[in-house]
Amino acid sequence: MESNQATSSSMEVETVPSEMNSAPASLPTKPKFEPLMAHEMSDGRVQFRNVYVPPHRYSPLKKLWLDIYSPVYEQMKIDIRMNLKAQKVELKTRQDTPDVSNLQKCADFVHAFMLGFEVIDAIALLRMDELYVESFDIKDVKTLHGEHLSRTKGRLSGKGGTTKFKIENATKTRIVIADTKIHILGSFVNIKLARYSLCRLILGSPAGKVYSKLRAVSARLAERF
Repeated sequence: MESNQATSSSMEVETVPSEMNSAPASLPTKPKFEPLMAHEMSDGRVQFRNVYVPPHRYSPLKKLWLDIYSPVYEQMKIDIRMNLKAQKVELKTRQDTPDVSNLQKCADFVHAFMLGFEVIDAIALLRMDELYVESFDIKDVKTLHGEHLSRTKGRLSGKGGTTKFKIENATKTRIVIADTKIHILGSFVNIKLARYSLCRLILGSPAGKVYSKLRAVSARLAERF
């Protein structure tokens, strides 16, 4: 008798959890929130960016102002104006700016134009997130003066700019050589490859040797992707 009672009580204990698990659980519905606008993320405060305009870029800026103004104001929803007194291009967010990162993208776009890039090349900074601009000085690689510096700049450009164009096409970047400054626009891997080729030219490597090395690395990158 005692054994029968023990087995019945154990069976009752085992059936209790199964009954509890079978009961439907009532959970609250998942809330749905609308995405925050740019002015809401900053507590309604307007955010600003200023880009300095070098004196030698005034004429190109006036000539191509509509090409710069249209994508910034109409597509990125960022206010833009030229402050002649402060010699700066001023940008600020609006009530209908869809993303707060658009302000920095537009500032990078205008800054790239001021460095000497074409509008059609610099506008890629608005379209793609993985692009950026890197700058370095020739003298950071090797200390050069006088005619040595002039010959180095000529070796970087090549006859009619052929050397620069070949590096740009092989690495899918855009390069601007302004006096002793070199600016490269592209992705991280491509900028690294273009910078390596330019540094080899600055250090005195023959252009043919740099081309062959560049073609080999470019072929490996093409196979990888």
